[in-house]
Amino acid sequence: MEILQYATSAYLLNGLLIAIQITGIAMVSGLALGLLLALMRMSNNPVFSGVAWFYIWVMRGTPILLQLIFIYDALPRMGILLSPFWTAVIGFALNEAAFAAEFIRGGLLSVKRNQSVAASALGMGPFVTLRRIVLPQALRAIAPQISNGTISMLKGTSLASIVFVNELTFRAQQIVATNFDFFTVFIAAATLYLCATTLISFGQLYVERKIDPELRTLSKSPSLWSRWVTGVRTPMPREEEASPKPADAAQASDASDDHVIIKALASDVAKDVQETADMPFVVCRNVRKSYKLRGREPLEVLNSVNFEVHRGEVVAILGASGSGKSTLLRLINHLEELNGGEILVEGKPVGYEKKGDKMVPIKALSKARADARIGMVFQSFDLFDHKTALENIAEAPVQVYGMSRSDANERARKLLDGVGLGEHADHLPMRLSGGQQQRVAIARALATKPKLMLFDEPTSALDPELVGEVLAVMRSLAEAGMTMIVVTHEIRFAREVADRVVFMDQGVIVEEGPPSEVLDNPKEPRTQQFLRMVQDH
Repeated sequence: MEILQYATSAYLLNGLLIAIQITGIAMVSGLALGLLLALMRMSNNPVFSGVAWFYIWVMRGTPILLQLIFIYDALPRMGILLSPFWTAVIGFALNEAAFAAEFIRGGLLSVKRNQSVAASALGMGPFVTLRRIVLPQALRAIAPQISNGTISMLKGTSLASIVFVNELTFRAQQIVATNFDFFTVFIAAATLYLCATTLISFGQLYVERKIDPELRTLSKSPSLWSRWVTGVRTPMPREEEASPKPADAAQASDASDDHVIIKALASDVAKDVQETADMPFVVCRNVRKSYKLRGREPLEVLNSVNFEVHRGEVVAILGASGSGKSTLLRLINHLEELNGGEILVEGKPVGYEKKGDKMVPIKALSKARADARIGMVFQSFDLFDHKTALENIAEAPVQVYGMSRSDANERARKLLDGVGLGEHADHLPMRLSGGQQQRVAIARALATKPKLMLFDEPTSALDPELVGEVLAVMRSLAEAGMTMIVVTHEIRFAREVADRVVFMDQGVIVEEGPPSEVLDNPKEPRTQQFLRMVQDH
């Protein structure tokens, strides 16, 4: 009974409230500073990364008790007078920032880099990408660490008594000094700490459930929700289960009905593409690209590449792995930086300005990508893992082009219907087959109303039976007049759909021309060798 009386006394409860206030303010401030330090640590700028490393080294390597005493003594000498409460808040926040920086950095590094690249291709800037794509995924790894840090800090507020903060432990000590009832008073204080930390643990559980994308989508279905609660998750669909059944495939083959939305959108966009009489839509002049390798000579990937793409043209690029095909696509959308030459889309460079004889990247690169309206579809799909199919498609129109969420969702649903996935709007990427994911990726690129579509081996990661459903959508885009550059190994698709075939090898264009010439009657020995190898497989 005495323990209960002490635990419910206003004196100790007020002490607990002060401890909670210090913890709450210091934790929020420490996490904000920790995020900044984490980004500085990940920066390529040696000054930023060096300053962050030094701060973390000092704060993690010295006891917080000494840090509190130093702040309490140093700030008044600098003319900064603070109460013991705010001295403790600053001390705990600065200390927590050092630890938070490291677990936040670990969480950010756990997110696949392809997620950021896909966001950049859609025109998202670094801060939008961090806020909307990277942090929400990293938070699943970071959340338990935040909970642990909060609990540790709440218990550690007892150290604030050294600077005369009248918190829970300090008040318990004051009571003991008057009645010498050590056991009862400190058990009561420990009970209050335990209650507070238990609430934090429940808060952690709540947050983890809220940020779990799978649980968020499962909650929309009572039957699936009940499976989650009982510990039975819905198994991942196998490719043959997730892909259309024969009856569905028959419906998908009816292109005039199934892809009418895709064709209509592509036709509208194709009308807006500007091509002057003396300037094709895409121009690559003397394009050069190499990568610096530590301790080795630079690796040359592209060497003086020249080619053009006209409005409404479909160009298929063939070549062995490592020939520079994918790098060329990334250079067109400025996902990689040129080392020499120039690339023009609609007569303008994407994210470059000319200074003297050199093309220099501009600061507003994300805006330049958005203005160019170049859609890109990647080999590994690169859908945002924490967003549903609908959310993947609607994200860029809202975040980049300022469309209302309702209008973006409406467009996304139409595009999903257009690629035959209207019933999969609320499915996460992990619940879709490879072919379905790639069709969602195509719809996501089309949601920005692109004037140019880049396809980087869109079918190479798919099982053979799933290739057809992706190629069917691409054929519809080509028929509608969409300007397309397609890196592919699908010889049949290149022969039937492409207006021109380009064969690359070791960073140069070896041969180009109509499909009937390059594929059926290649002139260059290297082209002949490659085609024989592909046909044999």
